[in-house]
Amino acid sequence: MEMDESLNVFGEKLEESHGNPVTGFFRDNCCNTSKDDVGSHTVCIEASKEFLEYSRFRGNDLSTPISDFNFPGLRPGDMWCLCAARWLEAEQNKMAPRVFLKKTHIKALEIVPLALLKQYAADLN
Repeated sequence: MEMDESLNVFGEKLEESHGNPVTGFFRDNCCNTSKDDVGSHTVCIEASKEFLEYSRFRGNDLSTPISDFNFPGLRPGDMWCLCAARWLEAEQNKMAPRVFLKKTHIKALEIVPLALLKQYAADLN
């Protein structure tokens, strides 16, 4: 599986999403992607209680541990590489979590406009 170039939404080197649980399509703690990543796990978010509840309600329970996959479940404050379309859906329902732009892959821009992501930026000064 060939990985796309590791660039963020600014065209710079994609920053690592340090943390536990390990995240990313490649489980490399980066929101890297490839043609095999049909979900486009490219938006680096900071999980919030509200978003985790919303996601569970929408059928994507990210907070419940799954021991078979060594997944402890997300807690508020955790970083996670979220599918770009799921983030956009959450934004349209006024439930979008904050985004780390320097850790969000440039491919996310194929689904979500940069101007919209910037409104939720957790890492802009």
